[in-house]
Amino acid sequence: MTIALYIAVMAGVTYLIRALPFGFFSKKIKSQFIRSFLYYIPYAVLAAMTIPAIFYSTGNFITASVGTVIALVLAYFRLPLIVVALAASMAAFGVGFFV
Repeated sequence: MTIALYIAVMAGVTYLIRALPFGFFSKKIKSQFIRSFLYYIPYAVLAAMTIPAIFYSTGNFITASVGTVIALVLAYFRLPLIVVALAASMAAFGVGFFV
């Protein structure tokens, strides 16, 4: 019974978070500053959640750093995400044998 209550509360909170902006902002936002701020929020949140996870995932700062550098370089050259992820993982795994 408690798990059903937890799921219901979680569904309600998720719905409110997504539905409330539609109620408050009925007109189009004209401020360029607010529009650009809202545009970059998802990228900032994704980076804030991903970067710490990268450095705690391997348990070794050196392997995590090598994997991050490889991922950044390959992403800079606009390679597909699967290539970037696999290359970064293989680099971190390979460096782990020598560290």
